[in-house]
Amino acid sequence: MGVLVKIGFAQINTTVGDFAGNARKIARAAEDLESRGAQIILTPELSLTGYPPQDLLFKSDFVPRNLAALDELHKSVGKAALIVGCVDRNPSGKGRPFFNAAAVLERSRPVRKVFKSLLPTYDVFDEARYFEPGPAPVPVEIGGRRIGVTICEDIWTPEYLPRGLYARDPVHDLVTAGAAAILNISASPFQIGKPAHRREMIRRQAGSHRVPFFYCNAVGGNDQLVFDGYSFAATADGLIWMQAPGFQEGTFVLDIGDMNHEVEFQHGVTLKEGSAPKVTILNPWPTEAMARKDMADLRDALVLGLRDYMHKCGFRTAVLGLSGGIDSAVTACLAVQALGAENVKGVAMPSEFSSDHSIEDAVQLAASLGMECLTIPIAESFDAFKAQMSGAFSGKPEDITEENMQARLRGLTLMSLSNKFGHLLLTTGNKSELAVGYCTLYGDMCGGLAVISDLPKTTVYKLAEFLNADARRELIPLRTIMKPPSAELRPDQTDQDTLPPYEVLDEILRLYVEENLGAAEIIRKGFDEETVHWVIKRVDLNEYKREQAAPGLKVTGRAFGIGRRMPLAQKFHPKITL
Repeated sequence: MGVLVKIGFAQINTTVGDFAGNARKIARAAEDLESRGAQIILTPELSLTGYPPQDLLFKSDFVPRNLAALDELHKSVGKAALIVGCVDRNPSGKGRPFFNAAAVLERSRPVRKVFKSLLPTYDVFDEARYFEPGPAPVPVEIGGRRIGVTICEDIWTPEYLPRGLYARDPVHDLVTAGAAAILNISASPFQIGKPAHRREMIRRQAGSHRVPFFYCNAVGGNDQLVFDGYSFAATADGLIWMQAPGFQEGTFVLDIGDMNHEVEFQHGVTLKEGSAPKVTILNPWPTEAMARKDMADLRDALVLGLRDYMHKCGFRTAVLGLSGGIDSAVTACLAVQALGAENVKGVAMPSEFSSDHSIEDAVQLAASLGMECLTIPIAESFDAFKAQMSGAFSGKPEDITEENMQARLRGLTLMSLSNKFGHLLLTTGNKSELAVGYCTLYGDMCGGLAVISDLPKTTVYKLAEFLNADARRELIPLRTIMKPPSAELRPDQTDQDTLPPYEVLDEILRLYVEENLGAAEIIRKGFDEETVHWVIKRVDLNEYKREQAAPGLKVTGRAFGIGRRMPLAQKFHPKITL
């Protein structure tokens, strides 16, 4: 057996632009890991700047301050080699101005930097806007070993990408050049099922190239993106050595011996107060267990994304409307888990069309969650506003205008509470409604964060059932889950008066929005032609609403927001060929 090597994983939650705070987290994690024997310590991609910094990179002092923070970290480095994600300048004067870098910091040695080779420009990624691809990678000598240092996308293989995007294969180049192991620092955003796909891809890479992989991922929420952590290591045989917990910070040390299979894992120590997270030894999950795991991950992602958005933007408390429906119920559950019941305020706003059971269900939900619920009726305001508009509307029958008045009065009520008390207003609309415009601009779309806007309605129901099952009690009233969904803006209204059944709608939306299939392709899969045309037309017509929507937490393969960019003024209509 050769010299024992211990790899340390600093799975940390960084904030974009907080150089001092991020550097403190890195230094604290490095000190902890070195005290437990780590000889090489990994941090996530762009751990010093936070990911993604976007156009902050163009601010004149952003990159210099990140490099100054890197120099200070280098001065404090101990015996272990510390690998830090940062931004470096491109001094050539050609191409993009910066490199996405991994800096190798060792005591008494100059800083060495490895640059990201593969720059994603799909979905939420726009790295080619800022970064120049690095040169062909070569192994770095660390502790007498030739190690391949890679950054996020550099290890992704074509079958796991939207299409064959790159001519380079950095891992192949590094292994060919004699790398004994592949280290990867990453900021890979969460989506449902992605942790398992990521694991499988890296496991196959390790087995194919016959070298071990050590993968350190970011954790935490930054704006619309949530990072799940789940750092892990894979053996040269393609087996999973260890996996860190998801959705929580922690430090973890892995003893690897002479890159063989004799492994001892030291449990991590959290960077926060509380008990240490435990490492998951992976076994294949049955389909039912995997479905539960996906729902647990979804819940954890939304809770973490909401909590971090609130705290990193300086909010302590939240307010939301409680309609007695399933969307507001699920949003309230997530908010209470993220912030604590004492920091979440619900508001029931009945009108003449609100059913008694809707108010009862809202009050019951608030009681089961332990949160406050105000009741502020809008009936008198609605009557007054209709009277105010009666002259202008003379001779016109009541229609959707009056329905939207109610939604906008509710939005006004909630925004007033937000302004007066400093609450962040959480919107409660789901992806299905947002897709086809079944929502009111400046009404129920008012707010600072759209917590479940990337969840199709059918997924909202699954998550509601999971939340109850996980709590082992009726957090969300059973009647809320069972009753037909309704906006309650006119007598006896239900969603299905206007929309196709959600099971049909959500699958058409998935195919059109996430898979980019056209109408003809969707119809050929067995969907009704008229329904498909109706759905696609509504999606395209309501782009202007989504342009003005609150930012939402991304959890699917393609969310409305930064990952989907459509022009508003356009006349393109795809041809239909069956």
